[in-house]
Amino acid sequence: MNAAYAPLPKGRPREFDPDRVVQGAMDIFWSNGYQGTSLPDLLQATGLSRSSLYAAFGDKHGLFLLALDRYIADAIARIAQELDAQRDPWDALRLFLSGYVQRNSGAKGRKGCLVVATAMELAGKDAEVEKRIRGFFQSVEGRLADTFGRAQKAGTLADGIGPKDAARVVLAMVEGLRVIAKTGVDGKVWQASVDALLGRLIK
Repeated sequence: MNAAYAPLPKGRPREFDPDRVVQGAMDIFWSNGYQGTSLPDLLQATGLSRSSLYAAFGDKHGLFLLALDRYIADAIARIAQELDAQRDPWDALRLFLSGYVQRNSGAKGRKGCLVVATAMELAGKDAEVEKRIRGFFQSVEGRLADTFGRAQKAGTLADGIGPKDAARVVLAMVEGLRVIAKTGVDGKVWQASVDALLGRLIK
């Protein structure tokens, strides 16, 4: 999901760090949403002038897509590490779910998730955004299904539950958690819910 930066004319070195700019943009979009982030907000968050922003990134929408790509890439990298095939499948799932509990408890949870917030704001209205959001959910579901598949091969997945169905249940839970976490739910509540779900899935 890497988008290219617009090249500067020859002989004119770029006077800013694109990675730092995209990170700054991601933070402000994450806090304010796409519509809630104005051009002055972006200029302040990135330290760019209006002309530099347009020359390098095209427009607000182009910079937003790069910021969303950054967020998704970071999330996928983290999930890939948590669900590493070298781990015992249940240890991997516990690590994956505990990460969601930690990131969505109390004050941390109030910040929410850029993917979920963007899905609610722009999915169905913006084809480029929707493609990225759909791809993210499909990637997470696929990794979860692979993990549950390993559990099934080991004979430890509960009878009558398929890996894909289990993956969809877990995905729905963690993304729903992202929304409810905006109310500042205590981590102990989430952990109890996670433990109850795993208890139903383990044979």
